[in-house]
Amino acid sequence: MRSVFATTALLLIAAPLMAQDKQVIGQRPPNPNATGPARPATLSPAIRVGNILWVSGQLGLAPRDSTGAANGITEQTTRSLQNTKRLVEEAGSTMDLGVKCTVFLTDMTEFQAMNEAYVKVFTKDPPTRSTVAVSALANPAAKVEIECLFAMPAGGK
Repeated sequence: MRSVFATTALLLIAAPLMAQDKQVIGQRPPNPNATGPARPATLSPAIRVGNILWVSGQLGLAPRDSTGAANGITEQTTRSLQNTKRLVEEAGSTMDLGVKCTVFLTDMTEFQAMNEAYVKVFTKDPPTRSTVAVSALANPAAKVEIECLFAMPAGGK
């Protein structure tokens, strides 16, 4: 009975989305530093369907900086969110319409420093957030990757 209810609820949520066009946001490659299984050509930087925008995980490395030298967690978090903001604004939304973010950290002892940079961006009604410790990211120099879900403004593009 629970599975029938869950399936019905999922269909009620997904059906309106399936009827809408999918729009890719952002230029490829989304991050020149992506390596390994998440090569740039294998993902879209962001996807908009209806009034929902999904932004792929953004690394916080400077363009073409494969070493991560002088890139602490604060700088990488700030840059990751700047990359996110660029995609959100290109889609016609704002960071204030953030709904959910997932932060992937390679070292949980850096949580506080990441959080201090993060809260400077989401100052009003911040999105829900999960933070997950991972052993590595697509680029070995990356310390943080942030993916987010946004609402689109009413009457937007």
